[in-house]
Amino acid sequence: MMDTSAALAAAAALPLLEGIRTTRAIRRLKPDPVPPDLIRTVCEAGTFAPSGGNRQPWFFIAVTAPERRRWVADRYRPAFHAYIGRAVEAAKDPAYPEAKRKNMRAAIHLADHLHEVPVLLFVAGWTRRGAPQIQALFPAVQNVLLACRAVGLGASLTTLHVTFGKEVDAWLGLPENCPSCAMLPIGWPVGRYAQPVRRPVDACLFYERFDATRVSRRDDRDEP
Repeated sequence: MMDTSAALAAAAALPLLEGIRTTRAIRRLKPDPVPPDLIRTVCEAGTFAPSGGNRQPWFFIAVTAPERRRWVADRYRPAFHAYIGRAVEAAKDPAYPEAKRKNMRAAIHLADHLHEVPVLLFVAGWTRRGAPQIQALFPAVQNVLLACRAVGLGASLTTLHVTFGKEVDAWLGLPENCPSCAMLPIGWPVGRYAQPVRRPVDACLFYERFDATRVSRRDDRDEP
Protein backbone atom coordinates (compact mmCIF):
# COMPACT_ATOMS: atom_id res chain seq x y z
CA MET A 1 0.00 0.00 0.00
CA MET A 2 1.39 3.41 -1.01
CA ASP A 3 0.92 6.63 0.89
CA THR A 4 -0.75 9.55 -0.84
CA SER A 5 2.44 11.35 -1.88
CA ALA A 6 3.96 8.19 -3.39
CA ALA A 7 0.71 7.40 -5.20
CA LEU A 8 0.53 10.88 -6.71
CA ALA A 9 4.18 10.69 -7.78
CA ALA A 10 3.51 7.37 -9.52
CA ALA A 11 0.49 8.89 -11.26
CA ALA A 12 2.54 11.81 -12.55
CA ALA A 13 5.07 9.41 -14.09
CA LEU A 14 2.52 7.20 -15.89
CA PRO A 15 2.21 7.92 -19.65
CA LEU A 16 -1.40 8.47 -20.68
CA LEU A 17 -1.66 5.77 -23.35
CA GLU A 18 0.09 3.22 -21.15
CA GLY A 19 -2.42 3.97 -18.41
CA ILE A 20 -5.32 3.50 -20.82
CA ARG A 21 -3.94 0.23 -22.19
CA THR A 22 -3.30 -1.25 -18.76
CA THR A 23 -6.47 -0.24 -16.94
CA ARG A 24 -8.30 -3.49 -16.36
CA ALA A 25 -10.97 -4.52 -13.88
CA ILE A 26 -9.39 -5.31 -10.51
CA ARG A 27 -11.87 -7.31 -8.44
CA ARG A 28 -9.61 -8.79 -5.76
CA LEU A 29 -8.95 -6.00 -3.28
CA LYS A 30 -7.29 -5.71 0.09
CA PRO A 31 -9.38 -4.50 3.05
CA ASP A 32 -6.76 -1.84 3.93
CA PRO A 33 -8.22 1.69 4.09
CA VAL A 34 -7.79 4.16 1.26
CA PRO A 35 -6.71 7.69 2.27
CA PRO A 36 -9.52 10.25 1.77
CA ASP A 37 -7.10 12.40 -0.25
CA LEU A 38 -6.85 9.65 -2.88
CA ILE A 39 -10.63 9.23 -3.01
CA ARG A 40 -10.84 12.96 -3.62
CA THR A 41 -8.12 12.76 -6.30
CA VAL A 42 -9.83 10.07 -8.35
CA CYS A 43 -13.22 11.78 -8.05
CA GLU A 44 -11.65 15.05 -9.16
CA ALA A 45 -10.49 13.24 -12.30
CA GLY A 46 -14.12 12.29 -12.87
CA THR A 47 -15.13 15.95 -12.89
CA PHE A 48 -12.98 16.56 -15.98
CA ALA A 49 -15.19 14.35 -18.14
CA PRO A 50 -17.10 16.00 -20.98
CA SER A 51 -20.78 16.83 -20.61
CA GLY A 52 -23.29 18.43 -22.92
CA GLY A 53 -23.49 22.16 -22.33
CA ASN A 54 -20.87 21.68 -19.60
CA ARG A 55 -23.77 20.77 -17.28
CA GLN A 56 -21.56 18.53 -15.10
CA PRO A 57 -24.50 16.55 -13.70
CA TRP A 58 -22.41 14.14 -11.62
CA PHE A 59 -22.09 13.44 -7.91
CA PHE A 60 -19.82 10.92 -6.19
CA ILE A 61 -20.81 9.25 -2.92
CA ALA A 62 -18.02 7.27 -1.23
CA VAL A 63 -19.33 4.67 1.19
CA THR A 64 -16.54 3.73 3.60
CA ALA A 65 -18.11 2.94 7.00
CA PRO A 66 -18.01 -0.85 7.60
CA GLU A 67 -21.67 -1.16 8.57
CA ARG A 68 -22.74 0.82 5.50
CA ARG A 69 -20.55 -1.24 3.18
CA ARG A 70 -22.12 -4.37 4.60
CA TRP A 71 -25.61 -2.93 4.00
CA VAL A 72 -24.75 -2.64 0.30
CA ALA A 73 -23.03 -6.02 0.16
CA ASP A 74 -25.97 -7.82 1.76
CA ARG A 75 -28.19 -6.61 -1.09
CA TYR A 76 -25.67 -6.87 -3.90
CA ARG A 77 -24.65 -10.46 -3.19
CA PRO A 78 -28.02 -12.21 -3.76
CA ALA A 79 -28.78 -10.01 -6.77
CA PHE A 80 -25.42 -10.91 -8.28
CA HIS A 81 -25.78 -14.65 -7.72
CA ALA A 82 -29.25 -14.60 -9.25
CA TYR A 83 -27.86 -12.74 -12.25
CA ILE A 84 -24.83 -14.95 -12.82
CA GLY A 85 -26.55 -18.28 -12.24
CA ARG A 86 -27.05 -19.07 -15.93
CA ALA A 87 -23.42 -18.31 -16.71
CA VAL A 88 -22.24 -20.53 -13.85
CA GLU A 89 -24.24 -23.40 -15.35
CA ALA A 90 -22.85 -22.69 -18.82
CA ALA A 91 -19.31 -22.72 -17.43
CA LYS A 92 -19.70 -26.38 -16.44
CA ASP A 93 -19.32 -27.23 -20.12
CA PRO A 94 -15.67 -28.26 -20.73
CA ALA A 95 -15.75 -26.21 -23.92
CA TYR A 96 -16.50 -23.00 -22.02
CA PRO A 97 -13.58 -20.56 -22.54
CA GLU A 98 -11.21 -20.56 -19.58
CA ALA A 99 -10.70 -16.79 -19.85
CA LYS A 100 -14.42 -16.24 -19.26
CA ARG A 101 -14.38 -18.73 -16.41
CA LYS A 102 -11.52 -16.79 -14.82
CA ASN A 103 -13.41 -13.50 -15.12
CA MET A 104 -16.45 -15.14 -13.58
CA ARG A 105 -14.46 -16.37 -10.60
CA ALA A 106 -13.13 -12.86 -10.01
CA ALA A 107 -16.63 -11.36 -10.21
CA ILE A 108 -17.95 -13.96 -7.77
CA HIS A 109 -15.07 -13.21 -5.40
CA LEU A 110 -15.92 -9.51 -5.50
CA ALA A 111 -19.60 -10.15 -4.77
CA ASP A 112 -18.82 -12.49 -1.88
CA HIS A 113 -16.25 -10.10 -0.36
CA LEU A 114 -17.87 -6.78 -1.21
CA HIS A 115 -18.32 -5.90 2.48
CA GLU A 116 -14.51 -6.02 2.86
CA VAL A 117 -13.82 -3.53 0.05
CA PRO A 118 -12.76 -0.25 1.71
CA VAL A 119 -14.54 2.12 -0.69
CA LEU A 120 -17.81 1.65 -2.57
CA LEU A 121 -18.02 4.69 -4.81
CA PHE A 122 -21.45 5.47 -6.24
CA VAL A 123 -21.76 7.75 -9.26
CA ALA A 124 -25.05 9.59 -9.63
CA GLY A 125 -26.32 12.50 -11.68
CA TRP A 126 -29.22 14.82 -12.35
CA THR A 127 -31.71 13.70 -14.93
CA ARG A 128 -32.51 15.98 -17.86
CA ARG A 129 -35.94 15.96 -19.46
CA GLY A 130 -36.71 12.94 -17.32
CA ALA A 131 -33.77 10.81 -18.48
CA PRO A 132 -30.39 10.07 -16.83
CA GLN A 133 -27.48 11.90 -18.44
CA ILE A 134 -25.55 8.69 -19.08
CA GLN A 135 -23.59 10.34 -21.90
CA ALA A 136 -21.85 12.41 -19.22
CA LEU A 137 -21.83 10.03 -16.27
CA PHE A 138 -20.01 7.11 -17.88
CA PRO A 139 -17.14 9.24 -19.21
CA ALA A 140 -16.80 10.46 -15.62
CA VAL A 141 -16.75 6.84 -14.45
CA GLN A 142 -14.00 6.01 -16.94
CA ASN A 143 -11.96 8.97 -15.75
CA VAL A 144 -12.24 7.69 -12.17
CA LEU A 145 -11.13 4.20 -13.26
CA LEU A 146 -8.13 5.65 -15.10
CA ALA A 147 -7.23 7.77 -12.10
CA CYS A 148 -7.40 4.70 -9.87
CA ARG A 149 -4.98 2.99 -12.23
CA ALA A 150 -2.65 5.97 -12.11
CA VAL A 151 -2.45 6.17 -8.31
CA GLY A 152 -2.19 2.40 -7.87
CA LEU A 153 -5.70 1.64 -6.64
CA GLY A 154 -7.70 -1.29 -7.92
CA ALA A 155 -11.23 -0.70 -9.18
CA SER A 156 -13.95 -2.06 -11.43
CA LEU A 157 -17.21 -0.87 -12.92
CA THR A 158 -20.41 -2.46 -11.63
CA THR A 159 -24.02 -1.56 -12.36
CA LEU A 160 -25.88 -4.46 -10.76
CA HIS A 161 -26.98 -2.33 -7.82
CA VAL A 162 -29.55 -0.68 -10.11
CA THR A 163 -31.68 -3.81 -9.59
CA PHE A 164 -32.34 -2.37 -6.13
CA GLY A 165 -31.57 1.17 -7.25
CA LYS A 166 -34.51 3.00 -5.68
CA GLU A 167 -33.73 1.49 -2.30
CA VAL A 168 -30.02 2.27 -2.42
CA ASP A 169 -30.54 5.76 -3.84
CA ALA A 170 -32.94 6.64 -1.02
CA TRP A 171 -30.47 5.15 1.46
CA LEU A 172 -27.74 7.36 -0.04
CA GLY A 173 -29.99 10.40 0.34
CA LEU A 174 -30.28 10.98 -3.40
CA PRO A 175 -33.41 12.73 -4.70
CA GLU A 176 -35.53 10.92 -7.28
CA ASN A 177 -34.20 13.10 -10.11
CA CYS A 178 -30.59 12.21 -9.29
CA PRO A 179 -30.31 8.40 -9.62
CA SER A 180 -27.08 6.47 -9.33
CA CYS A 181 -25.82 4.70 -12.44
CA ALA A 182 -22.69 2.88 -11.28
CA MET A 183 -20.87 1.57 -8.26
CA LEU A 184 -17.09 1.31 -8.26
CA PRO A 185 -15.53 -0.96 -5.61
CA ILE A 186 -12.13 0.63 -4.90
CA GLY A 187 -9.18 -0.59 -2.85
CA TRP A 188 -5.56 -1.62 -2.96
CA PRO A 189 -5.20 -4.44 -5.51
CA VAL A 190 -4.22 -7.97 -4.63
CA GLY A 191 -3.08 -8.48 -8.22
CA ARG A 192 -1.52 -6.00 -10.60
CA TYR A 193 -2.51 -3.91 -13.54
CA ALA A 194 -1.65 -5.35 -16.93
CA GLN A 195 -2.84 -5.07 -20.49
CA PRO A 196 -6.12 -6.98 -20.85
CA VAL A 197 -6.84 -9.24 -23.79
CA ARG A 198 -8.53 -7.27 -26.54
CA ARG A 199 -9.43 -7.83 -30.17
CA PRO A 200 -7.07 -6.09 -32.59
CA VAL A 201 -8.32 -2.61 -33.43
CA ASP A 202 -8.41 -3.55 -37.13
CA ALA A 203 -11.15 -6.06 -36.30
CA CYS A 204 -13.46 -3.28 -35.15
CA LEU A 205 -12.27 -0.20 -37.07
CA PHE A 206 -14.04 0.69 -40.32
CA TYR A 207 -13.79 3.65 -42.67
CA GLU A 208 -16.88 5.19 -44.25
CA ARG A 209 -19.13 2.08 -43.85
CA PHE A 210 -19.47 -0.99 -41.64
CA ASP A 211 -18.42 -4.22 -43.42
CA ALA A 212 -20.32 -7.22 -42.04
CA THR A 213 -18.12 -9.65 -44.00
CA ARG A 214 -15.24 -8.78 -41.67
CA VAL A 215 -17.17 -9.65 -38.54
CA SER A 216 -17.10 -13.20 -37.20
CA ARG A 217 -20.08 -14.91 -35.60
CA ARG A 218 -18.35 -14.62 -32.22
CA ASP A 219 -19.29 -10.95 -32.31
CA ASP A 220 -23.01 -11.80 -32.19
CA ARG A 221 -23.03 -11.82 -28.42
CA ASP A 222 -26.05 -13.24 -26.69
CA GLU A 223 -24.41 -14.96 -23.77
CA PRO A 224 -25.88 -16.27 -20.50
